[in-house]
Amino acid sequence: MDVKCNEDWMGALPVCLSTMPLANLAIPGSHDSFSYWVDEKSPVGPDQATSIKRLAKISLVKKLMKKWSVTQNLTFKEQLESGIRYFDLRVSSKPDEAEIEIYFIHGLYGIKVWDGLTEINTFLTNHSTEVVLLDFNHFYAMEHEHHLYLVNMLQEVFGSKLCIADCVENITLQYLWEKKYQVLVFYHYNIWNECPFLWAGNKMPAPWANTTNVHKLIQFLETTLGERAKRGTFHVSQAILTPQVKTIMRGLKSGLKNTLVHRNLPVILSWVKMQKPGAMGVNIITSDFVELVDFAETVIGLNYLLLKNKKENS
Repeated sequence: MDVKCNEDWMGALPVCLSTMPLANLAIPGSHDSFSYWVDEKSPVGPDQATSIKRLAKISLVKKLMKKWSVTQNLTFKEQLESGIRYFDLRVSSKPDEAEIEIYFIHGLYGIKVWDGLTEINTFLTNHSTEVVLLDFNHFYAMEHEHHLYLVNMLQEVFGSKLCIADCVENITLQYLWEKKYQVLVFYHYNIWNECPFLWAGNKMPAPWANTTNVHKLIQFLETTLGERAKRGTFHVSQAILTPQVKTIMRGLKSGLKNTLVHRNLPVILSWVKMQKPGAMGVNIITSDFVELVDFAETVIGLNYLLLKNKKENS
């Protein structure tokens, strides 16, 4: 499927939407955003159980792991061009490496975090109205010094684009454009309170259904939206299915995309189409393999329902 270009969709929103809190807009995101490339040749990551690490000494096991670790096909640049603005980031050091370096991880190690961040920064430099939300929510094999290294890296890469943490309701596109901020970093480790541009992880709740059943997923998304805090946080609707051990064993060679995602994406997309953004509506919606359906396009389009509401209330 051709990926539709939505590289400047935030800048193209009507003025009345650019003055609404970002937490009230519909924003497309990707799940395990960096997993478009994982390294079969590297050791299995510290996010995996010891039994998997033992099995992975057999080269075929890593090939099969890759089929279940990859949840995206598009690079960061391609995701950004398609309209994705929220990135779900899990990172790790390599315990056996002498030098401090941090990688993205999902079962297997991905690209260096530095490379991913610089790719995002290049896009933002060329698209000054666009804003990204980076959610660092899982850390593995990381001591305090690794966190300091990562925070310094964020500062070095993004510099003045980093948005200082503030009251969530104050953050509108108009505000961000005036300040020339383009990056909000959410950090789920207690170093966030030592650094003004790190937002506390609890400002980005992302309830997880942990199910293979698409109908249970939809029910969960509805329930957690109903429980969404009225103020003070963003909200992630994880429109994703999670394989259990038996799912993987049944579809071992097929992988995540062919076993779970392909057949259920149309149902998930139908749910997305029925949503409305707003204070108690959807905010960020994430998906696996964002290019397989018109995911980003559909989520972005929900924002125009807010215009309809404004007309009806005026």
